[in-house]
Amino acid sequence: MLKPEITRCPDGHFGRVIYGLGPYIANYMEQIVVTAIVQNWCDNLQDFYEGFHIRTREHAKDLADAFSRKELWDNYGIISAITPFSDDFPRADIHELMAGDLLHQIIKGCFKDHLVDWVFAYILLEHGETEGHEIWGQIDRHLAAAPTFPGLRPFHQGRNFKQWTGDNSKGLMKIFLPAVVNFIPPDMTRAIKYFMEFCYLVRRSIQTEHTVARITHCLERYHHYRHIFVTTGVRPDGFSSLPLQHSADHYPRHIRQFGAPNGLCSSITESKHIKAVKEPWRRSNKYNPLAQMLTTNQRTDKLAAARADFNDQHMLQGSCLSEALQAFLSLALDEAELDESEDVPSESEDQQGSIHKSKGNAVEAGDDVDEDGAMEGPRVLGDVSLARQPERTYPRTLPDLGLFFGVPDLLSLVSTFLYDQTHPEPLPDGSPTPPCPPVLSIKVYHSAAATFYAPSDISGIGGMRCERIRATPLWLKGPARYDRVFAENNSTVEGFRGLHAARVRTFLSFKSGGVEYPCALIQWFSPVADEPDELTGLWVVEPDFNGDNRPFYGVIHLDSILRLAHLIPVFGNAILPPDFHQSQSLDAFKTYYMNKYADHHAHEIAF
Repeated sequence: MLKPEITRCPDGHFGRVIYGLGPYIANYMEQIVVTAIVQNWCDNLQDFYEGFHIRTREHAKDLADAFSRKELWDNYGIISAITPFSDDFPRADIHELMAGDLLHQIIKGCFKDHLVDWVFAYILLEHGETEGHEIWGQIDRHLAAAPTFPGLRPFHQGRNFKQWTGDNSKGLMKIFLPAVVNFIPPDMTRAIKYFMEFCYLVRRSIQTEHTVARITHCLERYHHYRHIFVTTGVRPDGFSSLPLQHSADHYPRHIRQFGAPNGLCSSITESKHIKAVKEPWRRSNKYNPLAQMLTTNQRTDKLAAARADFNDQHMLQGSCLSEALQAFLSLALDEAELDESEDVPSESEDQQGSIHKSKGNAVEAGDDVDEDGAMEGPRVLGDVSLARQPERTYPRTLPDLGLFFGVPDLLSLVSTFLYDQTHPEPLPDGSPTPPCPPVLSIKVYHSAAATFYAPSDISGIGGMRCERIRATPLWLKGPARYDRVFAENNSTVEGFRGLHAARVRTFLSFKSGGVEYPCALIQWFSPVADEPDELTGLWVVEPDFNGDNRPFYGVIHLDSILRLAHLIPVFGNAILPPDFHQSQSLDAFKTYYMNKYADHHAHEIAF
């Protein structure tokens, strides 16, 4: 760690490298142990809010030489009897190396253990035990009524979990604000809004001075509005005794020191802890287990290395039976008659397999990726493609298909769509519908795959992510599912002002003039105002209707769809019955929040 070593660098060239310790990932309790700091003190700063004196290794040593152990404990929060392990390493000040823990400090700590519990305490203080629990029952029903979305776990019982996990806390954060906004004071809503903005900004994979300035602004506004918890009696003693609340203040400095956190948390090391410590310990006889655990880890590493080598040598492909069969075929047939394509299913077999996969509507043909998951491949801004196999039970003419879907003007919608596709300028509003050209080979699909660039969420190496957009009358032997999407409106305008919200009724493809058009029949949603809601920071949209109070539909090209969108009802004063199902949410309310907190990519495009 003092002399350079000749090492091959990632670019393939050799260079002189001096190694050093990097950021230390730990939750707060581990941080105070490795930094030798008293609990409820900050491991980076001597004071939480007054002065912001940065701790350093040299300063701690000077204080230890000048003061007694009691004075160090009481006045500086230093445990002088313990020496941090980093003191034995060069260029390794443990106070500078401490990185943030997004999951345990911010999401599970500040949000779940603080803000959610404080809101619950406020409702009980304000309304009493009986009425307060009734209100929380309504909030739980609001949480359960949130429509489905990839990566969002259902809250069928509201907040009632036997054990809260990190995924539960993340899921609650995504839908919490619309569920409670009508039951808490405006300043409390604003405090939650600014804290959630902070959480989603620090999670971004690309950080600039502009985003760091926004993070700092959100922290300042959050500190201002959270005072409502003091004035209402929820936190009469303030927040100075809460290290997790204070930990958020370090993130602008962490980003400047270490770069974008992008999900950095101690779960990364905890997962390795399970493999390296817990599982070997369970395999031991529990008597002097350390040597047994080390032996287990050595053997596990050797097995993993052997498996990787066997894979490289193609030794794990096939089985003994397949090898014997191949040898028999080689003897029985002339080499010229053997074709490499024998190992690949024929086109008819592949189509037959796809048809079997599409049965039951549980998995559509073409679902070779998870509904919500990372995807490898080249980086593109966005792409949407239909499922491999169409559905076979629908009418084959546009008039009959329109009657089947309850959209009698489908023929005119397709005519307008084809006019817009074949002319440089769209059909002016109020113009008569042009005659529809011949339309052939009409096919109906229940799903499409949207691939888009979303590096801030769980994605492939290139940052690509894939989602399945559903429009099916029967989903998993349950109610119908018609997903919501972002559709392009004006590509020159940033944020939701350049997008439309829509609900997919079905996916279509047809041929006209020798060209095949993949498209979607959608119901339009429009913003109720020119700006997001001031209180929640979310856009509010409403479904569009014709003059005769029928839903306003349109036909758009598949290339106009960006990805899935998540709408949450504006519940208002509505009291939901206990048997209300989330599948009814998009038909039971007049207005909806465009939920930019559904995931991190949605937060980047729906502002």
